[in-house]
Amino acid sequence: MNYILFDGSVRNALLPFTYTRPVADIRVGILTIREKWERRIGVTTTTLTEEYLEEKFPMVEMEQNIMINASFLPTDQLVEELKELKENQALIYKEDIVAFFTTDTQEVESFDDFEQLEFDSELLQIKNTWDIFSLNSKAIQQDFDFITQGRKSADIPEKTVAFNKENIFIEDGAKLPLCSLNATNGPIYIGENAEIMEGAMIRGPFALCENSIIKMGTKIYGGTTIGPHSKIGGEVNNSVIFGNSNKGHEGYLGNAVLGEWCNIGADTNNSNLKNDYAEVKLWSYETQRFAKTGLQFCGLMMGDHSKCGINTMFNTGTVIGVSANIFGTGFPRNFVPSYSWGGASGYTTYQMNKVKEVAAAVMLRKGLDFDEQEVKILEHIFEETKQYRNF
Repeated sequence: MNYILFDGSVRNALLPFTYTRPVADIRVGILTIREKWERRIGVTTTTLTEEYLEEKFPMVEMEQNIMINASFLPTDQLVEELKELKENQALIYKEDIVAFFTTDTQEVESFDDFEQLEFDSELLQIKNTWDIFSLNSKAIQQDFDFITQGRKSADIPEKTVAFNKENIFIEDGAKLPLCSLNATNGPIYIGENAEIMEGAMIRGPFALCENSIIKMGTKIYGGTTIGPHSKIGGEVNNSVIFGNSNKGHEGYLGNAVLGEWCNIGADTNNSNLKNDYAEVKLWSYETQRFAKTGLQFCGLMMGDHSKCGINTMFNTGTVIGVSANIFGTGFPRNFVPSYSWGGASGYTTYQMNKVKEVAAAVMLRKGLDFDEQEVKILEHIFEETKQYRNF
């Protein structure tokens, strides 16, 4: 059977992260959503997404296909029921389409003619940007249980302090001398060739993905995921960093999501709680206004390739688009459009020639090419987001 992950109706609610990737490639828990599905169903998936992303994330359609709503995180039971779907059947969870069976000759305009099968066990769904961090503890636990089942962890070093050791899993090649791991409130997963330097203190649920580094004396609280090839220092609480991003110095990051290729300057801090303890609102690309999150704690959302200078201060509930460069004194506005250059004193447009130059240099440091596919994606986003840059 051929499996295709589709963005669904939540794509715009997950901007700016879905400017540069399909919903399926959002990281939450230990793995990306695509990795979760592929590991559980045992085959490679493709993607139905925005046209300008199709070259990098193509769709392969075959005679028979199972279309999967990528906003849902898989469970063993969901995968079992999904594999049993027949032609003109759809799986429903709380009135949302989770998956449906289709053929290469079938055009699906509505599900009125489908037999709708109700899925009645609990599922996690990523419908808004803030779900990425607010559901991250549960997602880490799901991934941890699945990834570590029937496997033996590498040994915890003798001089590393560990609480609730059975809830800690260390992959081969990881280095963690003289640090503290407390898995009392949730699991701790350390990926291949990752490093936790001396004096770092980690509380679960926590995931450190392959080849990432936690610097000396770092403090990390539960519900946090550090994606691959990242470098983290300072204090971090309930945050998700997709990968290839750095927050290497002192400063606080809390209830936040960072995309890829981001860099946080030394001593940068984000607020995650309003002074009056009121509900936090975030910029909505769907409604073009600030929307209620239902959360009292909500910090920073930063899209791919965005960066900030030293001592930057972010207000509660700040949204940063793609390829923004923020610096200077004072608090930047709560919504910084993509390709903005500046800070509290004002912005100009971060021009594409400079964007491409910096992106190429940053990716080269990781041994990757800033190829024509990446160029086309960033150029498309530059045009699509012009409406927000009223400087």
